[in-house]
Amino acid sequence: MPLDPAYLSTAIRGALAAGRIHARYFRSNLDVKKKGPIDLVTAADLEVEREFRALIAREWPDHSVLGEEQADGATPARRCRWIIDPVDGTTNFAHGLAFFCVSIALEVAGRIELGVVYDATAGELFVAERGAGARLNGRPIHVSQRAELIDALLCTGFPYSIREHQGSQVDIFAAFLGRARAVRRLGSAALDLCYVAAGRFEAFWEQHLHPWDMAAGALIVQEAGGRVTGYDAGQVDLFRGQIVASNGRLHDDLLQVIGAHYR
Repeated sequence: MPLDPAYLSTAIRGALAAGRIHARYFRSNLDVKKKGPIDLVTAADLEVEREFRALIAREWPDHSVLGEEQADGATPARRCRWIIDPVDGTTNFAHGLAFFCVSIALEVAGRIELGVVYDATAGELFVAERGAGARLNGRPIHVSQRAELIDALLCTGFPYSIREHQGSQVDIFAAFLGRARAVRRLGSAALDLCYVAAGRFEAFWEQHLHPWDMAAGALIVQEAGGRVTGYDAGQVDLFRGQIVASNGRLHDDLLQVIGAHYR
């Protein structure tokens, strides 16, 4: 059954509203608090999620919301569940670095059906609906066609627990440094995934992510013609926390390198 077009309208309006909040707070005298030694939360994170929850309560009162700042882990998911990261790339945001976004996905009966990622500073709105392709500011986007690691620009991320659990994460990073054209670490998993979808990166991998970090971006990559799996080549489990997203042509090589170093 086709998705109700009103769902996408809600997601886009929520993303654009979040972007306006981002713009108001960005590079201002921002109130920043710590959730952990290096895990930050700002007033913008809290306001975006609060406003989005209010939007869903008004327009879709029978839906649930899973968000980073109010995870609601004890609340049973309803058939339709919105998944939001109000500021994906909070550390960048808090330091005035213009690489962050809002990420919004809709899960229906356990499957992600639409994803919207909005980078307000770049004015880029990434959108995907299952079976309908991926778009950037209304124009179709596709993954790159590069087929060799030596020609690939890769991207990864490190979790907030990296100080305690470096291990294979640093080993994998080092291995790709010796195999790829270059490797980047930009600090926003949702945007990193969108950059794979748009052909700017050939691939992205990371572990210890949360559902809100990758729900929208994973669908956007798939709808742009890419491949998305876990480290074991199986289907991505949003609650397992690991993802490998690529243009598809490099995917098996990526999994081989990761598998050789992953513990």
